[in-house]
Parts: sequence; C-alpha cells; structure tokens
Amino acid sequence: MTSPAADTAPVPQISGLAALAPRYDALFCDVWGVLIDGRSHFPAAAAALERYRAEGGKVVLITNASRPSQEVRGQLDRLGLPRAAYDDLVSAGELTMLGMVSRPGQTCFQLGPPRDNGLFEAARRLMGGELRLVPLEEADYVVCTGLVDERRETPDDYGPTLAAMKARDLTMLCANPDIVVGVGGELVWCAGALAERYAALGGKVAMAGKPHPEIYTAAFESLARLAGGAVDRSRVLAVGDGVATDLVGAARAGLDSLFLLDGVHREELFPGPEGRLDHAALGELFARAHVKPVAMTSILVW
Repeated sequence: MTSPAADTAPVPQISGLAALAPRYDALFCDVWGVLIDGRSHFPAAAAALERYRAEGGKVVLITNASRPSQEVRGQLDRLGLPRAAYDDLVSAGELTMLGMVSRPGQTCFQLGPPRDNGLFEAARRLMGGELRLVPLEEADYVVCTGLVDERRETPDDYGPTLAAMKARDLTMLCANPDIVVGVGGELVWCAGALAERYAALGGKVAMAGKPHPEIYTAAFESLARLAGGAVDRSRVLAVGDGVATDLVGAARAGLDSLFLLDGVHREELFPGPEGRLDHAALGELFARAHVKPVAMTSILVW
C-alpha cells in the first residue's frame, strides 16, 4: 500500500459532501471550525448533515471540547445547531472526566478558565463528591482545560507553572488536545498548547481527544450502538479542518478523511490578499503530517 507521503497524486477538490456520501455509511464529524465558530453555527453545514442522515447515514460528532458531552450538546443547542444534524456526540472532556473518576482519593489541580468548572462538577457527581480541587503544591495530578485567560495570555506565560508541575512529576490530563481554535474568525490558544510545552519539559501528559485512539474507540462504540452492530471502517468518513488532529487521528484509526480548507489552516493556505489557495503550502502541510485525505472542499455543504 502506498504511504500518504509517497503518493504524489493531487487531492481532489469537491463541491460538497454529496460527491462522497454514497461511499460511506457514517461520518465522524469535527465540531469547531466545521459546524460552529463558537458564536454561531453554520447553517449550510448543518443542512448537509441533515441531508446525509435523511438518506440513511449516521453522524457521530467527535470534538476536542474540554467539556462533558452533555454540556457540549447544550452549547450546540444554544448556538442553534439542530439536533437533527447528528446522532450522537463524543467529547474529549467526557473522556477526561472518566480519567478523573478513575483516580479516586487523589487530589486535583485545575488549570484553566472558570467556564470549564462544569467538567469538575460532573466528575464530582460521578465520584459521589470525592473529587478535591487543591492548590498546585498539594495536587496529585493536574487537569488542564486551557489557558486561564486565552485572550490576554500565551503559553509563554505558563513557564513557571509548568516547571513547578515537572518538579513534582505530576501527570497532566489534557482535556483538549487542540493547539488553537477559531472563535468568530480569531485564533485562540487551547489546552493542547500547554500540554505540548509540558511534554517538551519531559512532563507526563495524558490526552484522550483527537488524534489519540481513545476518542475514536468511543466514537466506534457509539456508532455500533446506533447501527446495531459493528460498522466497517472503510465505510466511515472523518470530516475536519485540523490536520494534526482530524486528519492524523483519522489516519491512525484507519479512516478516510475529508479536509475542509476554510478552517484553522486558512491563513497558512490562503496567504495572499487575492485569496488563492497556495497548493505548495497545502502539499507541505499534508507531507509534514504524513497524511492524505480522500478529498478536500472549502466548507461543509451538501
């Protein structure tokens, strides 16, 4: 089998999901940058998923959001994404919460913004109130959901905190492996940026979201429940805009992928004022990650 890095054939650019839909029984679809931008949902993308489901396909959303799955569903509701656009949802936050539950009796340091408190409250409920949040110097492990103030801070501001964690040999549970995410057209730092810095110091990092296998295992378990049995991986398409997360994760899971150009890599791929796709930059992006999607398109539409 030819490796993606050795395959020099161009990636076909398609007009919409309809061109691929008959080849797949299910979609594993990214959320941020594909269906929402953090401030609103994308109606054309929602309509594409609704059409796909109406024709018999299953849709499982897989997201690196650092919140429990039910909380993410509520957020999508508030942003107007129809429930008819998907069958189920799996979040990195949900899997991180289960990792916390698996550590009864251990104390936890919360590294992230207060808006992520729901993750810890949900874990506390599952643990019967046993979860204790403590200062860093008293913690047995750390859960990182992001920068405390990603609008004003950068990962550089966390050098002393990460050094203190490494000095105590603490494990970081990273609830969101994304490095950056687009919010209303602006890129903001995510927990993955801190996890990357901590790993570079030699710190121990555990991540369950994309591109790591745990979230795909959970997605396939969900899909099997929906379909009434196991689904052939060759009939599942991963849809996403992040090469290091969506495309790499899909490749590791043995899945085909559809890459959305107008997402987190937009500035890199459309560098000039004329808005033309830089094919050389695109090729380098795929080559660095050793991935090759089956197709690409600007945004998710039918």
